[in-house]
Amino acid sequence: MTQQINDSTYLVLTAAPQSGYFSAARLTELAAQFPALPEPKLLSQDAVEYALEQADAQLAAQLTAHPFDVNFVDGAHRCKKMLIADLESTIIEQECLDELAVVIDQQAVMVDITRRAMRGELDFEPALKERVAMLKGLPESALQDLYDNGVTLMPGAQTLLATLRDQDVFCGLVSGGFAFFAERIASRLGFHRFQCNDLKITDGVLDGTVVEPILGRAAKAEILTAWAQELGFGPKDVLATGDGSNDLAMLKIAGMGVAFRAKPAVAEAAQYTIQHGDLTGLLYLQGYSESQFKTA
Repeated sequence: MTQQINDSTYLVLTAAPQSGYFSAARLTELAAQFPALPEPKLLSQDAVEYALEQADAQLAAQLTAHPFDVNFVDGAHRCKKMLIADLESTIIEQECLDELAVVIDQQAVMVDITRRAMRGELDFEPALKERVAMLKGLPESALQDLYDNGVTLMPGAQTLLATLRDQDVFCGLVSGGFAFFAERIASRLGFHRFQCNDLKITDGVLDGTVVEPILGRAAKAEILTAWAQELGFGPKDVLATGDGSNDLAMLKIAGMGVAFRAKPAVAEAAQYTIQHGDLTGLLYLQGYSESQFKTA
């Protein structure tokens, strides 16, 4: 993996995938509107970067009125050596408990608890226990049915993992969700390892409890730190991404902590945010261009 180390700051703009937003005409419009911008480097038709001497808060505020993500990235140690990713609503599009709640006709209640927990309005652990208790008596086959028919990868997930694996980046999945789903997604996408919560299942039936200890907000940051130390990496070498309040601690200690399509409070607290782009936006932040992307 080529490590880019320099003193520049990069302004990275990422638009909706396959939008072709950054056409030649659009770049000309941006140059006219923001004459202080240097020549752009086109990463794809959906992403562009500008090398600057330093971040410019006023410029960022003006750019946020446009339909693309605005991030300033330090050029030093820009390409990361480790990825730590959340699973639900990050690597996959679903919240699995919310989807399972459909089976027991409790979706409205479950979704409300999930949203409040992810916004930080409820403590993660008691909220998790409350939701899992609602699933008592559900057959394990319902988990397999959800995985087979209801779980979909977040756009860009396969490209993100394939590209980073090609660059010898260590990829870890850390989730407050459950091993049944995390194990399958980790194997499918090529994560090197995963750590998550687990449901207690007896004779093929969920008993409504979670295996202790519960992996929550503090645990995610602890796992990131432990894995980095084990592999000889420092925080600056780590890219972390997630969407919920229980991801904030790991986002804050990572060298590049990206709030991905996150809850408002999480996006506001994170240094980097992707709302318009898909998971390939994490590659653009590191300076990868579309020509470097791998898909398998």
